[in-house]
Amino acid sequence: MNPLGSMPAEEFLLYYWQKRPLLVRGAWKKFKPPIDGDELAGLSLEDEVESRLVIGPEHIVEFGPFSADRFNHLPNKQWTLLVQAVNLWVPEVHTMLDEFCFLPRWRIDDVMVSYASKGGGVGPHYDDYDVFLLQGKGQRRWQIGAGECEPNTPLIDHQDLKILADFQPDQELTLNEGDMLYLPPRWAHNGIALDECITFSIGCRAPSVGEMLDDLATEIIARGEQKFLRDPPLAPPKDSDEILLNYISEVKTLLLSVLNDDTLLAEWFAQYMTQPKYPHLIELTHEIRKATIKIPLANDNTTTKYQARTYRNAEMVEDREVDY
Repeated sequence: MNPLGSMPAEEFLLYYWQKRPLLVRGAWKKFKPPIDGDELAGLSLEDEVESRLVIGPEHIVEFGPFSADRFNHLPNKQWTLLVQAVNLWVPEVHTMLDEFCFLPRWRIDDVMVSYASKGGGVGPHYDDYDVFLLQGKGQRRWQIGAGECEPNTPLIDHQDLKILADFQPDQELTLNEGDMLYLPPRWAHNGIALDECITFSIGCRAPSVGEMLDDLATEIIARGEQKFLRDPPLAPPKDSDEILLNYISEVKTLLLSVLNDDTLLAEWFAQYMTQPKYPHLIELTHEIRKATIKIPLANDNTTTKYQARTYRNAEMVEDREVDY
């Protein structure tokens, strides 16, 4: 099965990936959801499972774990249950990821599953990552914006959700069971359940620059391979409090000397992107994240010898020389 329908993966990656939305009708032929609403609610009772309820037009948010009795006192409509990383708890959901082999596996973050009553939704918003929205049961109407949101796009004052203050939909799409909608990062969208429905959200990992620099700094400190700032050529200062631009240039040069170390960056990035989603729950989830890097054994463009290093859950588990 190809979740992209008749579209070749090369065409999708060239013309749609991180560029524009794509609707695939019948992406999952005769799709039978591997989890139903009752089972999803059961997961949300567990302490280890990350879950939320979003209730009513005010989008009131409650965080799990929930009691079973909570679901007996919900309104008849306009509420949504969202459970993160269902692929870690339900093997049949995990196998769904095999269909996304046109992407590097380490790019996939998790499968969030949402159950919504009629009218349920989380409000107009955008995500900072690529997402595939697969309709598992019922129908959901998606309102889609005209393009990417800016970082300063106005939001309403909401404590728990980033809801757009002035959402202007460019098109509306109704997804039926087995249909899938791809949305690039920061693309505004609003999903509303037309009846009782289940949606599978396959999201990608998209760390921020700040998150990556923070983790990279931790790795550099752990290695003990420190470099220290030195002064540029000096002259007696006119203002002893001023930081001259040649100091900034020196700082930039020092930092770039780290960022230009391809081996260091490759090793760190492989560790970083294979970190389990919930490291403290690894004995329960049995999550495995893997990635391999190939480092050239010579600093030229003619080498065919590489050091292949495989990382599993942020640790190197194999190191071998290979031809490439």
